[in-house]
Amino acid sequence: MLIIKLIGVIKIGLLSDTHGFLDPRFFELFKGVDEIWHAGDIGNEDVLNDLEIFKPYRAVYGNIDDWNIRNRTTEDQRFQCEGLKVWMTHIGGYPGKYSPRIKQDLFKYLPGLFISGHSHILKVMFDKNLNCLHINPGAAGKSGFHQVRTAVRFAIDKGEIKNLEVIELGK
Repeated sequence: MLIIKLIGVIKIGLLSDTHGFLDPRFFELFKGVDEIWHAGDIGNEDVLNDLEIFKPYRAVYGNIDDWNIRNRTTEDQRFQCEGLKVWMTHIGGYPGKYSPRIKQDLFKYLPGLFISGHSHILKVMFDKNLNCLHINPGAAGKSGFHQVRTAVRFAIDKGEIKNLEVIELGK
C-alpha cells in the first residue's frame, strides 16, 4: 500500500490530564494522526512509553507529574508546525484569564495556537487580542471532577487549523 503525506498538512491528536490512564481507544481514534500532543498531567511514565511506541509525540508536564516525567518533558513547548506558531503548556489559562506566569511572554511570542490543560474543561476559543486559537482538550483520564472524558483531533494545513473534531469518551 502506498501512503502519500501531503506537504504542508499534519494531523494532530491532542489530549491532556490522562492522570496515568491512557484509554486504549486512543490507538484507534488517533491511528490516522501524524503526531500526538499531550498538554500535561500525564500521570505516569507508562503513558509516555505507550505514546512513544505508537506515534511521534510532544508533551509538557503538569502539576501532578513526578521528576521522571519532568525529565522527559518540559513545562512549555514553543514551536512551529507547518507554518503555525504553537505554544503548549499545562497551566496557561484561557483568553481573558491567562496565567500570570506566561501572560507577558504570550503577548511577545504571539502564537497562532495556544494549548493548555489543567482545568479538565474542554474549551476551544478564539482570542481576538492575540489573533490566536486557544484549545484546552479537557481531560482524557479517569481522575478528576469532569463528567465526560474528552480529546481533540485537528489538522494544520499551511499554517491554518482545519477539521477540528472533539472526541467524547464518556465517563
